Amino acid sequence: MNLFDSSIKVILKNQSKYGSYIASPNFKQYKYSWIRDGVFIAYAMDLAGYHKSSRLFHEWVMKVIKRYSWKVEYLLEKLRKGKRRDHNEYLHARYTLEGYEDSAPWPNKQFDGYGAWLWGLSEHIKITSEEYLLDKYIDQIEMIIKYLSNFWNEPSYDCWEENPDKIHTSTLACIAGGLSHINNYLQSNEISELVNKITSFIKDKCVIGEHFAKFYDPHTDRAKGIDASLLWLVYPFRVFEPEDPLFRNTVALMEKKLLEPDGGVHRYPEDTYYGGGEWIILSAWLAWHYIETGRKDEAWKLIEWIESTADVQGNLPEQVPYNLLAPKYYEYWVKKWGPIAKPLLWSHAMYIILKSKI
Repeated sequence: MNLFDSSIKVILKNQSKYGSYIASPNFKQYKYSWIRDGVFIAYAMDLAGYHKSSRLFHEWVMKVIKRYSWKVEYLLEKLRKGKRRDHNEYLHARYTLEGYEDSAPWPNKQFDGYGAWLWGLSEHIKITSEEYLLDKYIDQIEMIIKYLSNFWNEPSYDCWEENPDKIHTSTLACIAGGLSHINNYLQSNEISELVNKITSFIKDKCVIGEHFAKFYDPHTDRAKGIDASLLWLVYPFRVFEPEDPLFRNTVALMEKKLLEPDGGVHRYPEDTYYGGGEWIILSAWLAWHYIETGRKDEAWKLIEWIESTADVQGNLPEQVPYNLLAPKYYEYWVKKWGPIAKPLLWSHAMYIILKSKI
């Protein structure tokens, strides 16, 4: 069985009867369903023709939003009264497979998944022509739009669940991209204006010199860092175009600082999680960029590297401990949480997406 087929098999096997996708079945911390991961997994299944799987996931998200929509109203009431809001009062990033919040401590204030979900739903509708979902779940869609419209410029945890006191460029990409894509159907002037506002914020606040920055620090009014998730500004959210000079310079800096010459892509230079290895999803994202910009040889080189990281059962890990940025931290994380997560459904999803684009 080739890796494309085994990736589909891994995802189908690990989709619960509720519609949720487990992040990784063999890693204790990841035995949940993340909105963010699930969106890309569902998109991969749509591209592979498994539309029922994708639709079940989106229906699961709808139920989660309906179940916890009271939190949005609660937060908005606190916002109106100028009251402090605790991180755990926001919509959570991960849920049990049944679709409930978990009581274990976790960095749950993350906005990127909900922005990405608006994009993912719009893609599902475009691919399947299931426009009835817009009417059926308009209340949940409008609730998420309201949520993001009011809190998009607040600090939050990033896609790596770190830096809660910063405003993250990749998070803003998810929000602006999600709002823009769902608005292709809703045709709201207010949403268009908000997307323009967020895009302007990115250009004004999330740039260092001639490239995009990892985050904006509202406490110092400065942008800082480089991160491979900045690829999201274009793929898939299209907040900017690949030819944008800032984006071109950002990719060039990634290639210099995060891409291994004969390997994959690191998250960011200061990464210490499992020693700061090379990530499958990010290697696929950079290959996606290479495909879209006509750099096919470089894309195939990354595809072949990704394929080389699969085990004999066809399982892809989250990352591989090669060319570690912080080697002394590898054993620390192995002792704390066990071996690197494998299979990681998001890794398999990105491989499917990548092979569907080539």
